[in-house]
Amino acid sequence: MNIILFLIIGGVAGWLAGLIMKGRGFGVLANIGIGIVGSVLGGFVFRLLGLAAQGAVGELVTATVGAVLLLAVVSAIKKG
Repeated sequence: MNIILFLIIGGVAGWLAGLIMKGRGFGVLANIGIGIVGSVLGGFVFRLLGLAAQGAVGELVTATVGAVLLLAVVSAIKKG
């Protein structure tokens, strides 16, 4: 995947995850970071479930799911 497309998908996925989990985004750089880590996490979880993403939309869904999972874990850890 093109690095620019990867960053765009990461940013959008992080922004969507921020909307889902907190009701707002976290800023451009944080959204990209959350989306990139989320894409790795989402890809791992999807592979465990036997699912595969197809195309940019599939990658966006995978990254968003992973980013939401990431934010849920971080939130649970923060709450103790």
